[in-house]
Amino acid sequence: MKRYLTFLLTALVLAGCSSTEQQLKKRAMELCAYVPDHELLERSKDHMTPDFYAVLDTMFNLPAHEAMDHEWLYYFVTGNGGTIADYEVVGVEKTDATHAVATILVRQQWPDGSFDETTDVEEHKLYMERIGGQWLMADFDEHKADCIQYIANNRKEQALRDAISDYLIREIGIHYQQGELCVPTLMMVAEDETDSTQMLVYGDFWIFWYNQSGDTLLTVSGGNHSGCMTVSCQPDSFVITAFEQTVDGAGNEASAKRIFGTHYDIYQNMHSNADVREAVRQEQLSEYIRRHNMDVRYYRDYGWPAVELE
Repeated sequence: MKRYLTFLLTALVLAGCSSTEQQLKKRAMELCAYVPDHELLERSKDHMTPDFYAVLDTMFNLPAHEAMDHEWLYYFVTGNGGTIADYEVVGVEKTDATHAVATILVRQQWPDGSFDETTDVEEHKLYMERIGGQWLMADFDEHKADCIQYIANNRKEQALRDAISDYLIREIGIHYQQGELCVPTLMMVAEDETDSTQMLVYGDFWIFWYNQSGDTLLTVSGGNHSGCMTVSCQPDSFVITAFEQTVDGAGNEASAKRIFGTHYDIYQNMHSNADVREAVRQEQLSEYIRRHNMDVRYYRDYGWPAVELE
């Protein structure tokens, strides 16, 4: 009788474990529908832990500077080739009462239902946390840590850009014919940290003064100031302590080669490409308008047609 009871209890425990695993696998499969793929769905908020959704939401709304590249964020499980992720949950490990890790296999499927035979089946990890009686997505392939680090780097980079812009407006823009607002265009070439307290920032920098007329910014004045800035890295801020600029006229190329050194080719490729400069200008001007909540849709240089901003 004891042997029978022991067998029965063991069978019940195993059945309970199997039932729990099946429930977790089912939930993991449901959560796969909310793994970001080129966009973060608003309804994902109800299927992710608050902190994971918050960090992803911050990432997906970062300004897309020309020097930034977080393309991996948009392609968690698919590439940029038009395929659709096909998920299979092959196992779930419950690490404690409120945490579990699901192993996910992903195949790339075409919109017509056929599979892409040129890509391998990939294994991914979906992390779940039980909150308020419900299992939620807490991480995916440990991207949460990647996002947190990226956000920290972005905020540092934005603080540096703000310091450079403020310096350009205060020290150089004041000598131009002034308008209602000055928005520099920063084309960052390279950053060299000499030590933990100081860095050298090489860039192709442009000053632009504007007046607003309705929904259009009219260019009042502008000019180029390329060179190398010496930046003091303080605990809570950056301070520009020196700025060596290229000279105008016949000595321009020689001064640029001396100042930019090994970064000269990168600088020259940027500086000589007007299309790149205008694309960066549009992007940064659009960001400025969003940050200052301005009702502006266009900018226009004198003698040129208006350019629509995104």
